Amino acid sequence: MSVLSAATDQSLCAPLPVLGADVTVPLVTGGEVTYAALDYAASAPALQRVWDDVAAYAPYYGSVHRGAGYLSQLSTDLFESSRETVAEFLGCRAEDQVIFTRSTTDSLNLLAAALPADCQVFVFETEHHASLLPWRDARVTYLNAPRTPAQAVETLERALADRDPYGPALVCVTGASNVTGELWPVRELAAAAHAHGARIVLDAAQLAPHHPVDIAGLDVDWVAFSGHKLYAPFGSGVLAGRSDWLRDAEPYLAGGGASRQVARRADGGVDVQWHTTAARHEAGSPNVIGVYSIASACKALTEAGFDSLVAREQRLVSQVRAGLAEVPAVKVLSLFGDDAPRVGVISFVVEGWNSSHFAAALSAEYGIGVRDGLFCAHPLVRTLLGSDARDVGECGAPEAEPGEKSLNAIRVSFGAGTPDEHVERFLRAVRELVSEGAQWKYRTEDGRCVPDRGTATQV
Repeated sequence: MSVLSAATDQSLCAPLPVLGADVTVPLVTGGEVTYAALDYAASAPALQRVWDDVAAYAPYYGSVHRGAGYLSQLSTDLFESSRETVAEFLGCRAEDQVIFTRSTTDSLNLLAAALPADCQVFVFETEHHASLLPWRDARVTYLNAPRTPAQAVETLERALADRDPYGPALVCVTGASNVTGELWPVRELAAAAHAHGARIVLDAAQLAPHHPVDIAGLDVDWVAFSGHKLYAPFGSGVLAGRSDWLRDAEPYLAGGGASRQVARRADGGVDVQWHTTAARHEAGSPNVIGVYSIASACKALTEAGFDSLVAREQRLVSQVRAGLAEVPAVKVLSLFGDDAPRVGVISFVVEGWNSSHFAAALSAEYGIGVRDGLFCAHPLVRTLLGSDARDVGECGAPEAEPGEKSLNAIRVSFGAGTPDEHVERFLRAVRELVSEGAQWKYRTEDGRCVPDRGTATQV
């Protein structure tokens, strides 16, 4: 079965158990309802399997690489075996390194700090800020948003061919858009990069939780992702791939763990020999629990069967897109068109509605959590909304009052833990809000649209 096929047989895969599945939240209109978490693109709920694994390990917590005691040795083994698990999950090559970081943002900033001198970076304006902004010390070429996958490849090829001088180069590209959910032609972009003597890093923050990632198969040089989007708790991330630029660079952080040997010189200074392995960029006491939680999530997704998980998610994607298409006031945002393959991330605007107002009503009146704003991808959202990509925007609610038009959007996102009922409730809520309006009055407070509880008056 193709991993992008749409399944109609719900028995293929049930939602994976996640924390918070039974949490209830109050409605402004009265009563409570089970919370529908539809903001997976920001942070996916932790898998119950991951939480159970972490809880089982917690009594054996110990500092790694530094102690002779049993718990330290056990924790060190756990830490390093987690590295192997992540490498296997990503299809790493034998010579690749897996470095543990705090997040995708941290991973890409680490790579940015390791770029060789005079490296030129090529990045599409469609990227999340985590992959758009770290390259401040390099020569950066920002590429316009393509409207087809083929155009993305052609745009990159032209830019690489025209670069001057012809030196080290890096291409940074997303695997799946955090705004539209659309899959990018990563393998083709990697081939174009390598044909022109450049390397490529894949921002897999939105791809890895929804779709298999294979470094060797995609032929990318590095992959970065975050644990909190892969059904693990906050605070851990991964940069995996080629070791040479990382080995030759100064340590990302200077301190214990990154150093092999430190000695005083006769002149009073200090000589340092740094590690050449992943430890070179993992100074300080590492987040052992965060690392283990990522490895646990990798195992859980693999054991559940990615084909089945993706097939079920594609059914939900089709259901949401079909339901939104039935509401004339709704416009779904897309770069590559309706037929483009995508993961469970969909952004849209509603005619006559301020996006923050709509998201606030979904939360307050239906117990549904979505995201509104520019999703830390300001140039892309502005382009998709027909505005100038250079316009200033902010993540979060605009200054517009409820009911006024805004240049922000609404994003619904879901994944392996999403029950069918959450999707059905969301579509019903969209239809009712568009046809009947909100049941409550709202106001802007501290930059957010919130229910006006001061009057406690329904519309």
